[in-house]
Amino acid sequence: MSITSKFLLNPARAVLLVIDVQERLCAAMDQNALQQLTKNAGILLESAVELNVPIIFTEQYVKGLGPTLAELKSKAPAASYHEKMSFSCCGNAAFMQQLKDSSRTQIIVSGMETHVCVLQTVIDLLAEGFDVHAVKDAVMSRSNDNKQTAMEAMLLAGAVPTSTESVVFQLLKVAGTDSFKKLAKLIK
Repeated sequence: MSITSKFLLNPARAVLLVIDVQERLCAAMDQNALQQLTKNAGILLESAVELNVPIIFTEQYVKGLGPTLAELKSKAPAASYHEKMSFSCCGNAAFMQQLKDSSRTQIIVSGMETHVCVLQTVIDLLAEGFDVHAVKDAVMSRSNDNKQTAMEAMLLAGAVPTSTESVVFQLLKVAGTDSFKKLAKLIK
């Protein structure tokens, strides 16, 4: 594996995964941090739609935690959804089958909670041989200490730390295109 194939995203190889940004779980979060997460996840979603990057939402125990935030769902109407009971998304057979069937190897990860579902998913994806890009400004936990500890663990396990802007510009590759003009407005 080359360093560029691990560290630089390619829209033809990438999938955007948004983990468990659900109504009742969001109510328990710091509202300022939640606002940042929804803004950045929204930018990632709009970028993925524009650049034909498949999008997968997961939802943990919908009966108890509610559906994905409508604000995010509206940005990606063609996205796939997988309800799960396991904390790791990889515990859902249909989710794993969709990833394997896509033949894509780079997973861009956003969502909550960083120290539970995000962390366990990232470790399982790495164990399955995927290149995982953990978007630090698009993940959150109720506690910032838990988020930071989980980010450290993901990095030690081999995930690539990244930010929303880095993801957008890596997927775009070049300036001056119609997609660049559209997406650049999102991050001003």
